[in-house]
Parts: sequence; structure tokens; C-alpha cells
Amino acid sequence: MVITDPVLLKGRDAVAVCRAAVTGGATIVQVRWKDGTPAEILELTRALVAACPVPVLVNDRVDIALAAGAAGAHLGWEDPPLEALRPHLPVGFVLGISVGSPDEAEHAPATADYWSVGPCFATPTKHDAGPPLGPDGFAALARLAPEGTPVIGIGGITAANARSIIDAGATGVAVIGAVLGASNPEIAARGLRITLM
Repeated sequence: MVITDPVLLKGRDAVAVCRAAVTGGATIVQVRWKDGTPAEILELTRALVAACPVPVLVNDRVDIALAAGAAGAHLGWEDPPLEALRPHLPVGFVLGISVGSPDEAEHAPATADYWSVGPCFATPTKHDAGPPLGPDGFAALARLAPEGTPVIGIGGITAANARSIIDAGATGVAVIGAVLGASNPEIAARGLRITLM
């Protein structure tokens, strides 16, 4: 999963960068734009849905995801409760949840389509992230997910350490800097994909 970040894009076109990442092997794109206006996020999401042949998710904003025709949304603990939203959403609409501690794992809704667990390693792209879990901490949280729920590692993931998170039980990984910060996002995504195979 490649997550957008306007700062790391450094003026490059988000759609072009994400398309390159998908060509390199990214299988999901998540729109995360904390300071973007709803109109800006909607415009970007619509453009990505049109341009990328993989599911596009929207961070925090179920309403924007629905309006843009996105595949789903990723929710944090300050967003509306996943279980309250689920009955009002189309069948197949993906809802993921962030899990960063045993307490969050205990309270995570059983109906989440996936868990995003982290931060796995130190990360400069999320200032409110907790202490790094490392592979062992990730594995401990991943084991708490309901049976059959995919668990994605996030936070400081690079081609050098991604394999350790997969070996710890991750279904996949979410990256920001490892792809968006690269001079060639396609090659960076391909390198990550190869390490995960």
C-alpha cells in the first residue's frame, strides 16, 4: 500500500507518482492529506480512482471515499466508529483500522476489513506515532487480530526491513517515504515488491 503525502511529493504530481508506484507493484493506494481541503482531497481521490487499476482508499474520510467512488476508507480512533458506519455503506466497501497497542487491539471492531499495525520502525512522516514496535512487537499485536483479518505493517518500512515485518506475520506493508521519497517511485515500489515475495 502506497500512502500519499504532499510534503514528500515535493511538487510532483501525486497521480503520476502513484501510477508509477502501481506499475512497480503497489497493490493499493491510500489518499492521506491531513491539511487538504475536502474539495482538494475529493479531486485527488477521483483522479487516482480514474488513473490507478488498484483499490484506492481515503484516510479518515468515508464521505469523500464514497463521493469519489473509492474502494474504501482507513479509520483512526478519532474518526466515527467503524461499526456505526458499516450498516450505511455499500457491500464490499473496505474499512481498515489503525492498531498501535494492546488496548487498541482489544477494542478494535471485529468487522474491520484489515488492521494497519505500527509504527513498526521510527517514522518521520507521522509525528503522533507511538514508539516503534519492531518485528516482535508487531508480531504480538498481529496475533490479536480476528482470524482471517489481514494485518498490514506501517511506519518506517523500507526495502531493507520490510521482509522482517512479513516474517512477523504481516499480510503486506504500507509505505510513504520509501516510495514517495524516492527519485524513481516505480523502481522503489518494484524493489519493495521483490523483497516481499
